[in-house]
Amino acid sequence: MAGSLDGEVLRAALLTSDSPWHDLEHHATIGSTNARAAMVGEPWRVVVADHQSEGRGRLARSWEAPPGTSVAVSATVPLPPGGAGWLPLLAGLSAAQAITAVTGLVAELKWPNDVLLPDDADRKVCGVLCEVVTGLGAAFVVVGAGVNVDQTREQLPVDTATSLALAGAEEVDRNRLVAAYLSGLAGWYAALTGPDPDAPRAAYRRQCATVGRQVTVSRPDRADARGTAVAVDDDGRLVVDGADGRHAWAAGDVTHVRSAG
Repeated sequence: MAGSLDGEVLRAALLTSDSPWHDLEHHATIGSTNARAAMVGEPWRVVVADHQSEGRGRLARSWEAPPGTSVAVSATVPLPPGGAGWLPLLAGLSAAQAITAVTGLVAELKWPNDVLLPDDADRKVCGVLCEVVTGLGAAFVVVGAGVNVDQTREQLPVDTATSLALAGAEEVDRNRLVAAYLSGLAGWYAALTGPDPDAPRAAYRRQCATVGRQVTVSRPDRADARGTAVAVDDDGRLVVDGADGRHAWAAGDVTHVRSAG
């Protein structure tokens, strides 16, 4: 690990004349970067922390790592016209591309935005949680991401999780990682809200390892859906061919079904 995050280094890298980011807070430890970012109340702000004690993942899961072993970053962006359906997917894409750029590790996506590392049996190294904030003026979205940097196997809560170190990355520069992620997020946001939103959609689809796989889609309010993931549609939904026909899912917990043997 190449030291902890440095707020001044990140500000110099991100708060430039050609960047949309306006401000950045760095905390050695915090309860939740997403909660703090929501309190900031404006888009294009960033909150980063070396440790958070009350992190949350999708589907109301708690998320915590031992101090000094991970990076948490939450960024606020305007609510995209037409809704925020593609924003969580492009946040995952930005994280995957940043990991590859900084560490050289191959990173793939499990729909909607889990970042998997094939070098460690497709275990998850990063997750994303997006939350729409209203009541503070114009609606905006808090985009939260947590990256496991150098946890040992024993420090991870489940066997399906990994860290950059476990996958073979050495001396990860956390400042470069966060800067690459936020630069990518800003770029993909601009592309999504620009004249050619098909470009970021195509980039996501190329990196999504879910399409073509046998999957199970779990939702708390209904029975699991099983079938073959055949596409990610233009609304960002996962399209699954199952025994009862073809369905498009806007949310759910996806499991890649491994082939026997």
